[in-house]
Parts: sequence; C-alpha cells; structure tokens
Amino acid sequence: MTTQMRLRRYELDWLRVIAFALLVFFHTGMFFVSWDWHIKNNVISEAIEWPMIFLSQWRMSLIFLISGAGVYYAMGYKSPKMFVRDRLKRILIPLVAGIIFVVPPQVFLERLAEGTEFGYFEFYLTFLKFEPYPNGNFSWHHLWFLVYILVYSLCFLPLLHQIRQKNFSFNWVSSWMIILLPGLWLGIGESWLRPLFPTTGAFIDDWANHFLYISIFVLGFVLISSEHLQQKIQRLRWYSLGVALLLITILYSQFWLSNKGFVLVGEVVYRYIVSLNRWCWLIAIVGFAIQHLNKKSRSLKVLNEMVYPFYIFHQTVIVILAYYLKDMPWSLGGKFSIILVGTFATCYVLIRYLIMRVNMLRLPFGLKPYQKQKNRNVVLQSEKQVLQDSGIS
Repeated sequence: MTTQMRLRRYELDWLRVIAFALLVFFHTGMFFVSWDWHIKNNVISEAIEWPMIFLSQWRMSLIFLISGAGVYYAMGYKSPKMFVRDRLKRILIPLVAGIIFVVPPQVFLERLAEGTEFGYFEFYLTFLKFEPYPNGNFSWHHLWFLVYILVYSLCFLPLLHQIRQKNFSFNWVSSWMIILLPGLWLGIGESWLRPLFPTTGAFIDDWANHFLYISIFVLGFVLISSEHLQQKIQRLRWYSLGVALLLITILYSQFWLSNKGFVLVGEVVYRYIVSLNRWCWLIAIVGFAIQHLNKKSRSLKVLNEMVYPFYIFHQTVIVILAYYLKDMPWSLGGKFSIILVGTFATCYVLIRYLIMRVNMLRLPFGLKPYQKQKNRNVVLQSEKQVLQDSGIS
C-alpha cells in the first residue's frame, strides 16, 4: 500500500458530510409527502416526492459504503479486540443515549398529533415500559442505522479481518466487472427478498435491507482496500454517470410515472434495473469524489466532527418544528425553508457551542473526549485517527 493510501482520505470525509446533510433535506421532505412518517403537514405535495424518490435510491447505500471504508481504516491500527471495544464505545453508547434522551420527544409529539392527551412525564413512563413501537412508545426511530452498522461491524469482523490481512490487489477486476457484477448481485437480493420483506427498520425482519446494506458495506471495505479498484472507479466516473442517467430516465418514464415498463418486462427485471441504477450512482459519486474532493479544508475538519451528533439530533429537531408548523396556513416552500434552516441552525448551535465544549457530553453523542495535558487544557487531535475518528464508520 502506498504512502498516499495511508493518509487521510479527504474525499471520503466530504462524502460523509454531504451524505448526512442530505438526510436533513430528505427527512424534512418526509413531512410533506404521502409516505408514512411521524408527523404530517396539513397539505401533502406529490411534487416533492419525485426528487425524494431519486435520493432514496442511493442515499443510505452511500452512507453504508462510506462506513465500510471507515471500518477498513479503523482496523488498520487496532487489534480485533481493540476494534470491538472501540465500536461499542463509539456506537453503542451514543445509540443508548440517543434512545433515552433524543428519540422520546419524537414519539411524544407523534402521539399528540394522533390525538393522545398526556404530559411528557406521563408519556415517558410509557416509554420506559419498553413496548416496541408502533404499538408501544419505545423506539430507536432514525437511529436504526447505528444498530445496523454496529451489528454488521462486529458480525463480519472475521471476514473483514481476512480481507485486510490478505491485502488483495484485485488487479484481475476489469471495468465491466466493477459496474455489472455488484449490480447483478444487488439485483438478486432486490428481486428475491424485497417482495417478501419490505423495509421496517426493526432489524429482526428487515432481510431485504440487510442483504443490500451488508453487501454495500462490504463492497465499501473492499473498494478502499485496493488502489487498483479506486483508480478504475475514478476512470469510470463519466461512464458510470452516463449509465446511471440512462437508467434513472428509464425508471421515471417507464415505471414510476407509468406502468408501461412493468407490462413489458415484469417486476423482476425492474428490480434488477433499480439495483444497477443504485450501484452506478454510487460508483459515479465515489469516482467524482476521488477526482475532485481529496482536498484538505479547515471547515471540513469542524464539519466532520459535527456530523455524528448532527445525525443523532437532526430528526428530533425536524419533528419538533414540524409539529408546530403542521397546521399553519403557510406555503409548502415557506414551511420547508423554516424547518430546513431551523434544523441546521439549531443543531449547529447545540453541537458547536454545547456538546463539543462540554467533555462529559462528547462521548454520549459520538465524539471522543478531550484529553488534558498536565498544566494546560489543550485539545489533542491525533493524526492517527484517520477516517475512523470522523464518526460512525
């Protein structure tokens, strides 16, 4: 592995910041569309659904891909035992803190919107009965990602350790293999499992998503392990983008805006097209990131540290704002802007000026505690942390 490969990958940091920022846009949009969500606006917009359909094809897959790459770097300077201990500290502790303190207001406001009348303390007692949502009030809501990535990291540690130890070059992999083989593999799971196991976020019965996200997670680990694969992806970026644009055009015109495609090719072929489209967008995004985003930035360092607690808090802020705006006779654009700007501003102030500055709050919300030198308080930023220290990889 070259010296450059051992350095921090700024393009992955940028992708991580961008991917989690998109979650704020997406979850804000969920307030306005017909899809099932916790709080709904008094007017539903079909127009907002169309860009959200596009984002939903690859946004979470991109996060799992980046997480796989992050695990590769995290394992590089830790023994398996140290890695497991680090995963438990960096993911399990924020997960528990988030479930106890951050998620309950979402469920509380959802119940109020449904017509239930009780105070927050009375509600919280029902939360502590641990009866699973939606019948009960105990839930991890948007923090499902932490559950999934923690289990994947620990369960697949032996496989990932072997891949890293063997240091495969993958020089035999051609361009068409990079595009076609993962797309076909993802299509198998999409066509076989998706009709039987719709998305739940409950982990125990989410088998279609497990197939998808485990595959993407391992692929992210493999891609970042091979300089050859990264060079191929970088050269394929325009070709991947072209194929992705062609496939998304077919999906919109033949399947999402009409049913003509289902009549012509059937649902199985449709699911393979969806999978290949998803993979082509991922390859295109990563390829352009490698080409253009491997740049160090002072703002990136701050944003990268803020991403993890931002992810933990953002949906609760969105739900709170949405609850108080849902019946207002204002335009969709006005409400969308207020929630979006309000969420970014609230999370920024809360994280930048409270959580990041109070040492006892850093670990419960995904940040490493400050260390102190003997005679003065100095924040030690270790260059050894590489991508893993950037959050929930």
